Amino acid sequence: MDLALQLLFTGIGIGAVYALVALGFVLIFRATNVVNFAQGEFSMVAAYLMVVAIEAGLPYWAAFVVALLGMALLGVIFNLGVYYPLRHRTYLPVIIATIGASILLANSVLAIYGPQPQVLEGWFETPGIQVGPVYLDSQYLLIIGVTICLVIFNFWFFEKTLLGKKLQATSQDKEMASLLGISVSAMIMITFIYSAVLGGLAGILVAPVLFVSIQMGSTIALKAFAATIIGGFGDVAGAIIGGLALGVIETFGAAYVSVPYKDGFAFLVLIAFLIFRPQGIFGERVAEKA
Repeated sequence: MDLALQLLFTGIGIGAVYALVALGFVLIFRATNVVNFAQGEFSMVAAYLMVVAIEAGLPYWAAFVVALLGMALLGVIFNLGVYYPLRHRTYLPVIIATIGASILLANSVLAIYGPQPQVLEGWFETPGIQVGPVYLDSQYLLIIGVTICLVIFNFWFFEKTLLGKKLQATSQDKEMASLLGISVSAMIMITFIYSAVLGGLAGILVAPVLFVSIQMGSTIALKAFAATIIGGFGDVAGAIIGGLALGVIETFGAAYVSVPYKDGFAFLVLIAFLIFRPQGIFGERVAEKA
């Protein structure tokens, strides 16, 4: 039982990272009807920005701000350079463009910084606290806490603010939103910025747990993408639940089944969902227009 509680805590911490990246997938999909396969590279780029900023002598909090500002700028560039020129094309060219952008980002970082993995220190000097039989790692506590805060913020932002309602209207029907005076291009731009910041935040949070490497983005993105399908593609709550579930499943699988095959458990669960419940946990909302 003690081991199970420890694994549950660790799994939720890892799953929270997948949930944040999955949330970025969902936001972009709902706004543009395409999947941004560069979402994982946003996490990798942000982690490297943190490393570079700290090496430049900035304090940790300043490096964090610089990294997130850099991700906001990357979101703008990504929207203008990848999505906007292809916005009137079918979804397939846009998806291919995002895949190409992810390869470009990964190889650009490789060319600039090299293949050597980097280590990023955590926020806290205290490694963690012991609560009964469970050791609560401080970085996992931070990850879980930030994820909870962002879930609350997303609910408040999208349900209680005018800008959030405009973003929802744009995601549901761009033509009608435009007729109502909403700037669709501005809403899509905001969505790309927000999703890039979310992906970057996930990368910064998980970097002290993992090595900062070129491959970290693709690994996180694949599992986050699986989480969006398991939760119900396009559903915000599904992205959160799916991410947390995958983190717990792979943690328990590594402990009780096989460590080398840890990364494969997420995709076994994904295949099972595609066979038996392809609409995901929450299903897909379908509306009929009269």
